[in-house]
Amino acid sequence: MRTKIFRITGKFRMGENFQPFTKEFQAISKENVIEKIYADLGSKHKVKRGLIKIDNIKEIKPEEVEDLAIKAMIGVK
Repeated sequence: MRTKIFRITGKFRMGENFQPFTKEFQAISKENVIEKIYADLGSKHKVKRGLIKIDNIKEIKPEEVEDLAIKAMIGVK
């Protein structure tokens, strides 16, 4: 299966406030990337899934990638 690159935007609750986020992940499908964002934010910030609100999931082209780690993985400069 071929992987795609997705940009996810949303917010998660930290204390009394919501913290906005934008993340880029390489995944097979939108369902897969949703699981990745929950796992990533949950492990880094100890946020429960119910406190994470995903606003947008968009498939992006390799030229649009901003995350340096993903750029290195796919070989884009």
